[in-house]
Amino acid sequence: MKKLVVLSGAGISAESGISTFRDNGGLWDNYRIEDVATPEAWHKNQEFVLDFYNQRRKQASSVKPNPAHYALAELEKHFEITIITQNVDNLHEIAGSTNVIHLHGELFKSRSTKNPDLVYEMKSWELKKGDLCELGSQLRPHIVWFGEEVPMMETAIDITEQADLFLVIGTSLAVYPAAGLVHYVGSSRPIYIIDPAKPDIGLKKNMTFIQEKATTGMEILTKKLIDEQQI
Repeated sequence: MKKLVVLSGAGISAESGISTFRDNGGLWDNYRIEDVATPEAWHKNQEFVLDFYNQRRKQASSVKPNPAHYALAELEKHFEITIITQNVDNLHEIAGSTNVIHLHGELFKSRSTKNPDLVYEMKSWELKKGDLCELGSQLRPHIVWFGEEVPMMETAIDITEQADLFLVIGTSLAVYPAAGLVHYVGSSRPIYIIDPAKPDIGLKKNMTFIQEKATTGMEILTKKLIDEQQI
């Protein structure tokens, strides 16, 4: 099977009802990055940060995958797929995708503030001050905050370099370092970009733009990829 590597972003989850950060009406309209998504914010006001992610977790618990998520899972019948996602929700996994790398962490996990290797599945949407890891330190959201290293980035680069095809869906390629992954795709490998706005990334000739929302774009691309396999 050919290796299809997918970079997914907020746009695919937005169609399931999860608020995005950067669009008008997105989360950043109501919160400042500095107050909820930085190590400094955590040290300044843990309860405020915990509540922000509790509310995100509660909202994410009420939504379901959309046809774009299911289409990616279905394509595992035809390709060896790895999804590299900037999203912290678990909609890809719920839809049935079996190989998902979360660059920016996972909303439904917590981790130790003393040992970052101690990561725990959450049993509910709420994480409170006083919830401790086995070492006795406060648990924090398992999220990569602004200013922190992206620990899965090297793994993502290695996987991207092995791609036979590369798909970008639901991201404007404006957030680094994730946006830089397209530069690691082999020069002869096709790149497909699904997004209503055509990103101006000035890259390679082997790029196909599908200027549609994620659900419509995946319907178009799925048919194209399967038809090409049958030629």
